[in-house]
Amino acid sequence: MWPFRKKTTIDEEELAQQAFEEGLFSVKDLIAPAAMLIKPNHIEINSFFAKTLFVLTYPQYVEANWLSAIINLDAGFDISMHIYPVDSANIGRMLRRKVSEMESSLRINQEKGAISDPELEIAYQDTEELRDNLQRGLEKVFHYALYITVYAKDMATLDSISERIETSLAGQLIYTKPALLQMEEGFTSSLPLAEDEIKIVRNMTSSSLATTFPFVSADLTTNEGVLYGINRHNNSLILFDRFKLENANMVVFAKSGGGKSYAVKLEILRSLMLGTDVFVIDPEDEYRALAKAVGGSYLPVSLNSDKRINPFDLSDMGKDADGEQNLRSAIITLIGLMNLMLGKLTPEEDATMDRAIREAYAARDITSDLRTQKNPPPTMQDLHNVLKNMTGTESLAQRLDKYVTGTFSGIFNQPTNFDLDKSFVVFNIRDLEDQLRPIAMYIVLNYIWNRIRFEKKKRMLVIDEAWILMQYEDSAKFLYSIAKRSRKYWLGLTTITQDVEDFLNTTYGKAVVSNSSLQLLLRQSPASIEIVQETFNLTDGEKLLLLEASVGEGLLFAGTDHAAIKVVGSYLEHKIATSNPEELAQLAEESSNTSTT
Repeated sequence: MWPFRKKTTIDEEELAQQAFEEGLFSVKDLIAPAAMLIKPNHIEINSFFAKTLFVLTYPQYVEANWLSAIINLDAGFDISMHIYPVDSANIGRMLRRKVSEMESSLRINQEKGAISDPELEIAYQDTEELRDNLQRGLEKVFHYALYITVYAKDMATLDSISERIETSLAGQLIYTKPALLQMEEGFTSSLPLAEDEIKIVRNMTSSSLATTFPFVSADLTTNEGVLYGINRHNNSLILFDRFKLENANMVVFAKSGGGKSYAVKLEILRSLMLGTDVFVIDPEDEYRALAKAVGGSYLPVSLNSDKRINPFDLSDMGKDADGEQNLRSAIITLIGLMNLMLGKLTPEEDATMDRAIREAYAARDITSDLRTQKNPPPTMQDLHNVLKNMTGTESLAQRLDKYVTGTFSGIFNQPTNFDLDKSFVVFNIRDLEDQLRPIAMYIVLNYIWNRIRFEKKKRMLVIDEAWILMQYEDSAKFLYSIAKRSRKYWLGLTTITQDVEDFLNTTYGKAVVSNSSLQLLLRQSPASIEIVQETFNLTDGEKLLLLEASVGEGLLFAGTDHAAIKVVGSYLEHKIATSNPEELAQLAEESSNTSTT
């Protein structure tokens, strides 16, 4: 009785264990879909549609990395490869038989005096070469199966993605077919289970199989331009000329301390060595050391500075310029400035201001015929006098009085007293009050724009903290117009901002991004990562990369290519470009000790 009683106890324990495990969740329960509908040409998994394609045939020769065209598609799909080793001895015997058959066919044709068959001769040579390589151990033969399972949220998108994949591969003479009536087997074969339920294989040698290597990365290296950093995918150099792209504009987005200014300073330093002129609007006094190191001009714009810019300056467009167009452009720009200085103008105030500005120019005998007059342009004081002498303009005159005789008098009310005579010019607006910063940036931008339109030369215009301009419609519109027209004047506009959400939530901010062929995304904050992912169509992996990136690491988009980048500088470049307060204090102390010594 004892053995029987012991067996009963064991059975009861097994049943109890089984009952207990049935009440637990397993990994299968977590990953299994709630529903799955299998149809002849696709399957439905929860709310997604899926279709499996298999590769049917390959051309005689394929280039290395031919799968990159598929892997880099912006779509959701799984690629599964099944590779089966084949006994080389059996293949060798089969090839010897084939070689004998083809030799016999060639000899018979020769004896009959028939025209040689090129296809047969090429097949004979290829087979003989493969047989020799197998005997020498230089090649091995494998069976290779390639399946692609595409996913989409609706059938139209699923068919569109499938067609793109089929067309892309067909362009390389690689033909695919859908796994009709075998969609479930195709789906299972694409899962990471190492199960091939379709078994549609093709013979491939070792060298042919090597061309299917799926781990590819974008290469942004060219033979000219400046070094932007190191490609984190393959440790190659990211080296190219932004002026070779469809436009030379660039946007840089990163959270505070992400390394955006550091990256731009390195680009400026390296571009100057290639003869590119650079202008910078600096709101935080970060480019002083760089200007000093390269012998550039450093121009502080503040109430206490002796440097002045007259917003009424006219651009010198040459002898054949359209004077009326030049004057009209200046008036439109000034009306945008008045919207910043005086608050948003009503339609009536806008019309009155247009007439007052024209009268201010006319008082200096400046009309549409700009070639015959040499008078200096008017100033803000002239416009103020015109407004005081007009009827119904008391409000405009009073609001403008602050910039003419009031607290902010002098800074925008004097003739321009400097010129852009250096290859590197920095406009520092740090010491301006917050209310004056967008106005100063607008005036400086207009001044630079008027100068660069006259002489076409390779130039870069860097606007740090560009979100300041995006706060106001007129300044945002002006920045967008520069981004759109800069290519015609050989200008590369660089906009830098840490307030990504404020920048991209405006119509003109998104337009500036779309008109920039070069986009650098460094470390992002969790608060702004969603809008960045939506704007730049980032994958979840790229989103995670930007959240976890170290200083100077991120993504660089150049046209249709993009890669993970790490910005690096030499020891001397780092000393010039760093914005780290601790390092700056240490450098200042070293400089002081050297001077004392």
